[in-house]
Amino acid sequence: MRHSVAGYRLGRTKGARIALRRNLIKQLFTHERIQTTKAKAAAIRGDAERLITLARNSAEGTAEQKVHARRMAISELGDNQLIKRLFDDIAPRFASRPGGYTRVTKLGPRLGDSAEMVVLELVEE
Repeated sequence: MRHSVAGYRLGRTKGARIALRRNLIKQLFTHERIQTTKAKAAAIRGDAERLITLARNSAEGTAEQKVHARRMAISELGDNQLIKRLFDDIAPRFASRPGGYTRVTKLGPRLGDSAEMVVLELVEE
């Protein structure tokens, strides 16, 4: 039974799954739009929104809280340049939005294996 088992396994080992999720979130923040499968989009959507909320809420905090938030995000993504973009460019755009920073749009099945393809993008206001 799957009691208290959260997340998507995506047919990968633990290390490969962590690397895949980290890379997909990095690509989402870099390009603000990615095309991927429905399962992968569902797997990273919550993490990406959590990071945006962390960055958005740290703007009102003290200097120590801002540093702590950046360190939390770096531990999640591991890229200083991307964290700077997240905190300085992406998060201020969503300052007045209470959540729902991403949108999933269905594209249809992929030709090779009929996997359901979607576009995951950051919402523009």
